Amino acid sequence: ALVGIDCKQGVELFPLARRFSALADDQDTALKLLEALVSHMESVYQLVREQQRISANVPDAEIAADIWDLAEDLRPPPVVVLVDEVAELALFASKEEEKRRDRIVTALVRLAQLGRAAGIYLEICGQRFGSELGKGITMLRAQLTGRTAHRVNDETSANMAFGDISPDAVLAAIQIPADAPGIAVAGDSTGGWSRIRAPHTSLRAAVNLCNKYADRTPDVPALAPFRPVIASSASGALTLNKASTATA
Repeated sequence: ALVGIDCKQGVELFPLARRFSALADDQDTALKLLEALVSHMESVYQLVREQQRISANVPDAEIAADIWDLAEDLRPPPVVVLVDEVAELALFASKEEEKRRDRIVTALVRLAQLGRAAGIYLEICGQRFGSELGKGITMLRAQLTGRTAHRVNDETSANMAFGDISPDAVLAAIQIPADAPGIAVAGDSTGGWSRIRAPHTSLRAAVNLCNKYADRTPDVPALAPFRPVIASSASGALTLNKASTATA
């Protein structure tokens, strides 16, 4: 199940809506969606507990500890959460917005720390991912492995990605030239890193794939209020029916 959060009014992820089980295009909807994911995670853990099969005659390797140990007919679909720009979730301009921001970041940290065994995986993108975005951001960043950085504008940005992984990866990211699109540095939690080339996929190709496999989009009950309802307008543009999220 793909879950998208794109607070730029959905301009990045909205074209791919047919393959998404849930979408949010503003901070208020993002908060409701993330808290629904936290509730879903807790219900998945309750299911795992019910199916743990702990007894003296069950080998250790067969004791259920995550969704992948469950029987296929019981296993909930794994969820990949795509956050297009983390700064849009962390910035605030008033006390009320600050309260919302703290709840959003808390939910993201909980999903990052606890979600993997429940089959919830995060892909969080951002141009800046540092402490200037407020409390909890560096804690969230520390939970994320498999980091990738394309060309950065300054050493500080490279340090945000790899400073706690490898100084050599920081240097490699800084040295990516502006005229080499697609070149990136990928690091991991072991301190290893590699220079990679990301293949270019046009937006049209991505849209075509999402439309082709739209029938594989899982229905996750906890995310049903956020499922995009697509209707074609006279101009051919797509609109997202957000009425169902009003009471989420």
